[in-house]
Amino acid sequence: MTAYFQICPAITVPEGDGVEVKRLFPLLRQRMNYDPFVLFDHFALEGGGGFPSHPHRGFEGITYLFSGSMHHQDNLGNDAIVHGGGAQCFTAGRGLVHSEMPDANSPTSGIQLWINLPKQLKTIPPAYQQLEGSAIPETQANGVTVRTIVGPGSPITVHTPTLYQDLRLSAGTVFVQPLDLRWQGIVYVVSGEINVGEQAVAAETAILFAQQVTVELTAKSAAHVMLAAGLPHGEPIHQHGPYVD
Repeated sequence: MTAYFQICPAITVPEGDGVEVKRLFPLLRQRMNYDPFVLFDHFALEGGGGFPSHPHRGFEGITYLFSGSMHHQDNLGNDAIVHGGGAQCFTAGRGLVHSEMPDANSPTSGIQLWINLPKQLKTIPPAYQQLEGSAIPETQANGVTVRTIVGPGSPITVHTPTLYQDLRLSAGTVFVQPLDLRWQGIVYVVSGEINVGEQAVAAETAILFAQQVTVELTAKSAAHVMLAAGLPHGEPIHQHGPYVD
């Protein structure tokens, strides 16, 4: 089985109410998804705008914050604010209506990641989970800080086998993550520059990978990196706006 890598730069697109995001996918003429992941957005909001009430179905979404805060409200009765370092996760299932509005008085930044649900789970009841930063497992070793948003030790659960981590690497450090050979995923550089194996990856750029027993990252400078890996469902993905059927 041959290892697969592809460089994927983020593209700035309009989204929500008067904001822009840096998007890996879905992009109509470039890439719509990377099974099991169906959206990856890097956002930096300076106050005003946001993501007013809108519907979803057929997937699970995680909003992970680097800074600021996000106010979540939904038709299940959840009304909560998550702060920098924390995460909120919703299971859209058969249908959910929610809003995510940033603090209008301070910058809010982070990543939104959507994980597809397999066909047999598309109609499960919607649900919501939230963690503040203090509840997300964090380890530090050899110049690398690892925060596990989904994976071993994290209270956040999703319906697809997934590992989702926030990595902070000092210049010159190396991070090695063993993976299930069946999984595929994304290494996205928020800031700094790294090598994935022999491939250089700059800020606001991702490398997509598959058939990897391990992913090895080397920081060419101090770097902030997101790693998302999961088991593909191997099913057709019908993606249209806020719905993944």
